[in-house]
Amino acid sequence: MSSVSSLLARTLLAALPAACLATTAVAEEKPKQLVLISFDGAGDNDLWQRSRDIAKRGNAHFTYFLSCTLVIDRASAKTYQGPGQKPGRSNIGFAQTKEEARIRLGHVWQAKLEGNEIASHTCGHFDGGEWTMQQWMQELTTFRNVLSNAWAANDAAEQEPAGWQDFVKTGIRGFRAPYLSQSPELMKAERQSGFVYDASPVTRGPEVPKEKDEVFRFGLPTIPEGPNQRQIIAMDYNLFIRHSAGIENPSRSAEFEERAYSAFRAAFDKQYDGERIPLQIGLHFVEMNAGAYWRAMERLVTEVCGKQDVACVTHSEAMAMLSEPATTTSANLRPTLPVSAPSSGL
Repeated sequence: MSSVSSLLARTLLAALPAACLATTAVAEEKPKQLVLISFDGAGDNDLWQRSRDIAKRGNAHFTYFLSCTLVIDRASAKTYQGPGQKPGRSNIGFAQTKEEARIRLGHVWQAKLEGNEIASHTCGHFDGGEWTMQQWMQELTTFRNVLSNAWAANDAAEQEPAGWQDFVKTGIRGFRAPYLSQSPELMKAERQSGFVYDASPVTRGPEVPKEKDEVFRFGLPTIPEGPNQRQIIAMDYNLFIRHSAGIENPSRSAEFEERAYSAFRAAFDKQYDGERIPLQIGLHFVEMNAGAYWRAMERLVTEVCGKQDVACVTHSEAMAMLSEPATTTSANLRPTLPVSAPSSGL
């Protein structure tokens, strides 16, 4: 080897550790990729258990947007009355028995203890797109009242966990409107009812949550999906409508799973390799198309939530993480969050 080649080789070897350190430093400046997976309704007890198991195995925390009629047994249905509705009416029904409701309440509490978040999806799952503030206040107040009294109403007052009342009063801080349908009065009612974030909007692609009228807004993004990569809301119901027109087609379940998984994973990879904007995915407690979308979600959780630079978190945890001091490369992902933002997934 010539003296010039030898010198060049020694120079490159000497520079290698510094280059590696520089690369590591740049990587460390990049914020964690946040993934927010949520469930609307939160009814079926078998899916409660399944989702909790997925979260524990996958190093993830989920947000459950609970509908309160699901902790009212059918025999007591008329104790609930939605805005402008007859007593005992609910678009998503009621618990069949008090025992079913008690089991569900147990899942709610255990999920909270495991670091997941319980949020509100109102009670009867009605479209509030034209509701007044008074109607929103009625439904939001009913939600807390039903949960506050739920153990006693289901003949289990002695089983009510210590801390349940504080949890209902101050630990439920997030909201998602049924059908994602909102009226101009919703945020006023949310503020007055003690909510600090709303997860009802839809955004064109992932967006950083933004404050509006003292309530932070988390938007479900549209993402490319399918052979033609057409945009679709990142939610199981929307996939169900596109794939099979809302009609169960179990014979194509594996195909639909692969399409959903590919869309979820591509949306994740785009942010993970790019700007690291939080990614949100929504599901329901219904196994549409023979469970295709739950399996797709579980595959994503299994593959990405254990990564060192990924955090699969609740909405409240995301708010707390986004409010941490900014680095130079992640300042655009750090909106100013309200001081009342909870620091854990209550």
